Amino acid sequence: MKILKRISGIVLGSLLLLSCNQKNKENSTASNESLLFENVRVIDGNGGNPVENTKVLVKDGKIVQIGNNISDKDAKSIDLKGKTIIPALISAHSHVGTLKGTTTKPENYTEENILSQLKKYQDYGVLNVMSMGTDRPFLFESGLRDRSAKGEIDGARIHSAGYGFGAPNGAPPLDFAMDKVYRPTSVKEIPAELDSLKKINAELVKIWVDDFNGKFKAKVSPEIYKAIISEAHKRNMRVAAHVYYLSDLKKLLADGIDVIGHSIRSEVIDDATLAQMKAKGIVYIPTLSLDEYAFVYAKKPEWINDQFFKKSLEPGVYEMITSEKYQNDLKNAPNFKLNMKAFEVAKQNLKKVYDAGILVAMGTDSGAMPLRAQGFSEHLELQLMAEAGLTPLQALTVATKNSAKALKIDQNFGTIEAGKTADFIIVDGNPAKNIQDTRKIVSVYKAGKEVSKGVLNK
Repeated sequence: MKILKRISGIVLGSLLLLSCNQKNKENSTASNESLLFENVRVIDGNGGNPVENTKVLVKDGKIVQIGNNISDKDAKSIDLKGKTIIPALISAHSHVGTLKGTTTKPENYTEENILSQLKKYQDYGVLNVMSMGTDRPFLFESGLRDRSAKGEIDGARIHSAGYGFGAPNGAPPLDFAMDKVYRPTSVKEIPAELDSLKKINAELVKIWVDDFNGKFKAKVSPEIYKAIISEAHKRNMRVAAHVYYLSDLKKLLADGIDVIGHSIRSEVIDDATLAQMKAKGIVYIPTLSLDEYAFVYAKKPEWINDQFFKKSLEPGVYEMITSEKYQNDLKNAPNFKLNMKAFEVAKQNLKKVYDAGILVAMGTDSGAMPLRAQGFSEHLELQLMAEAGLTPLQALTVATKNSAKALKIDQNFGTIEAGKTADFIIVDGNPAKNIQDTRKIVSVYKAGKEVSKGVLNK
């Protein structure tokens, strides 16, 4: 009997090994598959006019060749007549893991929730996201961030600014799962806190320099944020600031800030400051959708019942934002008119900043709270950038090539070019003429593999 059990175990083990080898072989075959996309319009992300009726050859997860002089007998041919390939979108300012349902809480930050949200971004064609300063130790201790960056797990690749810096008893608000944010009271605390961020390989350092329209009495002081910037630069780390007021922007520029993580909304930026921003190589992330969300639900926007929007929402959020009470509370809020004015100023500043030759990258602050829907926000941001005066092609470049530059990943991502990772979206229509055609997703390809047919086809 023992002999039979032993033989049985050997046979079972052999079968399992054979099965694993077969699966590995299948995975290997899939990763090496050559794909030839034909009769397609290509918007490559570099800003030039679309290339009509061309071919794109993909192999080993990379873009190999673009043009009509492609011949590969081993490639699987895919006819895309009437469709457009655009680079996958990249968000340089998002938040992942703390949002669930209508709440933003520390206990929401689980592997299941993080993976679910990364998958959602992927379904919307967003394949790289920077989580801007609200992450928690689990992301690094579990190796989840590293596995995601390597493409070993499904969904968008998550980049992280680790734990940001805020003011004691000030911004960012603790009730939005901000309990891991550093809140130094002395410059002596800062070196050790920067060491901890360097240890987890934080890709940016985030500072909140804002009082949330007077909600908080104190902001991070110039002495503190100057020390944060200085210590970060000693460690070859860049610093991104949450800013609202032009006066704060001017001080931060003088102290060496690298990235402006939101629009200036207090007033229109003067030309001298724009020239200084350009000279210093500042990255500007306007997050226009954040500012529209502050009031737009009271106006019942045209997309409120669009399935492309509704499918991006956490459970219970649609019911909340469409309730009469919520909409009336918005209209009657003390800052309602101020928020609308801030949004208009933000759009003016985006156009001025872009025209000044400053690097503009796309970010939305999606995932920071229930109103800021992950996935949909990135497509709304494209629309709002176009409404602010950018052409659709300029907006697409901001959301792809420029965002890749902002995250220092442009060697592999951000454009449809030979040698780049084959991250792209196939859409119906022509986003160069109508930016909202980015929402007509047919397929999402990540590293040369189809990973989604879009959120509407799930």
